[in-house]
Amino acid sequence: MGRFRDSSNEDDGDSGIDISPLIDCVFILLIFFIVTTVFVEETGVEVDKPQAASSANLEKNSLLIALTEKGEVVYGKRDIGIGGVQPLVKRMLQKEDLPVIIQADKNAKSGLMVRIIDEAKLGGAETVSIATTPGSG
Repeated sequence: MGRFRDSSNEDDGDSGIDISPLIDCVFILLIFFIVTTVFVEETGVEVDKPQAASSANLEKNSLLIALTEKGEVVYGKRDIGIGGVQPLVKRMLQKEDLPVIIQADKNAKSGLMVRIIDEAKLGGAETVSIATTPGSG
């Protein structure tokens, strides 16, 4: 009689499910999605863009420079001025080849916009575009 064991006492040690591998997988996935997320830098000012019939969506990875109605050149919520465009473009293009997109207000002076395009080209930008809104015709 002593050789038979009571089956109710066998599973006293591990009665729960180990969820630590599941938690590890969730954290790894969370880190993966955080690292691979693309962060878009906005200019920080509202610009009333002109309309164009051939308007297309902006690329996600681009260098956005805003020209306000008052003539301010804004990047990252800071007024960098026209003199700050060339150093900014040079610095940003060292990391990655990005298109430069100018968000010019429709009431901004066109001479300032041309100077910003020139400064961006002198900074090494191959592509300089003007942001517009889709037109009706």
